[in-house]
Amino acid sequence: MFDNLSDRLGNVFDRLRGRGALSEQDVREAMREVRVALLEADVALPVVRRFIDAVTEKAIGAEVLRSVTPGQQVVKIVNDELVEMLGGEAVEGLNLDAKPPVVIMMVGLQGSGKTTTTAKLGKFLKERHGKKALMASLDVNRPAAQEQLAVLGEQVSVATLPIVAGQQPVDIARRAMEAARLQSADVLLLDTAGRLHVDEALMAEMKAVAGISSPNEVLLVVDSLTGQDAVNVAKSFTEEVPLTGVVLTRMDGDARGGAALSMRHVTGKPIKFAGTGEKLDALEAFDPKRVAGRILGMGDVVSLVEKAAATIKEEDAEALAKRMAKGQFDLNDLRTQLRQMQSMGGLGMLAGMLPGMKKAKAALSQSGVDDKVLVHMDAIIGSMTPKERANPALLNAKRKRRIAAGAGREVQDVNKLLKMHQEMSRAMKQIKKMGGLKGLGALFDGGGMGAAMPGLGGPGGSMPPGLPGLPGSKK
Repeated sequence: MFDNLSDRLGNVFDRLRGRGALSEQDVREAMREVRVALLEADVALPVVRRFIDAVTEKAIGAEVLRSVTPGQQVVKIVNDELVEMLGGEAVEGLNLDAKPPVVIMMVGLQGSGKTTTTAKLGKFLKERHGKKALMASLDVNRPAAQEQLAVLGEQVSVATLPIVAGQQPVDIARRAMEAARLQSADVLLLDTAGRLHVDEALMAEMKAVAGISSPNEVLLVVDSLTGQDAVNVAKSFTEEVPLTGVVLTRMDGDARGGAALSMRHVTGKPIKFAGTGEKLDALEAFDPKRVAGRILGMGDVVSLVEKAAATIKEEDAEALAKRMAKGQFDLNDLRTQLRQMQSMGGLGMLAGMLPGMKKAKAALSQSGVDDKVLVHMDAIIGSMTPKERANPALLNAKRKRRIAAGAGREVQDVNKLLKMHQEMSRAMKQIKKMGGLKGLGALFDGGGMGAAMPGLGGPGGSMPPGLPGLPGSKK
């Protein structure tokens, strides 16, 4: 997400950082480029004007131009203004502080991803907040809309209201409220009907359902790929329905980012969630600071750590930590790590979240290396026998040819994988020589990092598995 804007801004700021001193003219020229980049990213014109004026006013101040690193200072100002544009420092979460069942009403146009987002939110509430949720579809117009939510409910293990043919939205809302009370549900998610455009009938139905259910949250689901149209839809709904927040879907496919950058200023409503993929766990709480960091190429390590924590099983991490402590690392361990990388979003996702990895991500795409390389390596390991995976030393030329043929790859690919395994295995043995995980943790403690990473070297601590390098990597 934001790839085009991020690349344009990165080029501008690279030039600023490369200069020892900056003049007012340098800053104004850079801001003109930033203005064009924002407009090309489909950010609303009033938002662009306000942003450029605020940044320019702060950036041409004497304390910036006369500082030791004026380029870095300008980048910091832009980062702070981006955070403000996206909603400020605070993360606007859901308001669940009410007598159960707390009602969350999902509204939006047809095709915006309301039903899928409802299921994602049900899964999010169950797994992140430990809430018991009930989902109900009020969409009696779109064919099989109610059945779709029921199927998604089974997939995420969240209960859905039984379908009664012929019932109208207001009656379904009443029945859902009663069912939520009887089932002691903490949260009731109402998936309302969409329309192809904003009309009076749609708004009347929204108001009637809201009157029956008294929702704590009214979330507008909009497709970020529609750019300024998404902002206009949000503005129309804001004038008619008491919205409490916005959910932007398809953020993973939005290389421009105009909808996200304009939404808060135009509607006055916070962006609460972002849909980042088709999978039912691809929903993130929207954090303005993290998003600003991604736009400016500063990475998003916090989200990466959260994604790792949600993906990597604790018992797997502990098992690998014990093997690392003994200096052991076989091809089964490598396979586990490759699969964890895939489940965390692949190479591109990981590179985009790491600080300073924008150029590396671009190099990956230009070289033709993509997430298929992870699949290929997994296939190579899968073509080995259990004995070969546990003891790679058995792999002679004849076995390598058999493995390559079984995986549909070349012998050269098998050799690259084995080389990568050797480098990682060597690193594990080095950790053992340093005293295992506790010895390594002591080094971090010496640098004052023990408090930041308490699980690394403390009694019984375990290190989460690291990310393997690609074949041919020097590290």
